[in-house]
Amino acid sequence: MERFKNYGLWLGIGSFVVLALETFGVDIDLGKYEQLYHALLSIFVMAGILNNPSLGRGYSDKVDPKS
Repeated sequence: MERFKNYGLWLGIGSFVVLALETFGVDIDLGKYEQLYHALLSIFVMAGILNNPSLGRGYSDKVDPKS
C-alpha cells in the first residue's frame, strides 16, 4: 500500500488518463504547444512507471546509515 501514497505514481496515472482521453476523442486544443504538452505528459507517465517507493521516498533511494 506504500505505492499508493507516492506522488510519482499519481502524477503518472493522471498524465496517462489525460493522454487516454485525448486518444478517445476529447479535444484539448493547445495550438503550437501541443507537441510539448504531449512530450511532457509522456515523460510524467514514464516517471510514474519507473518509480519504486519500496527503495525510498519518491525518486530517491533509501540511505543506509551503516555506510
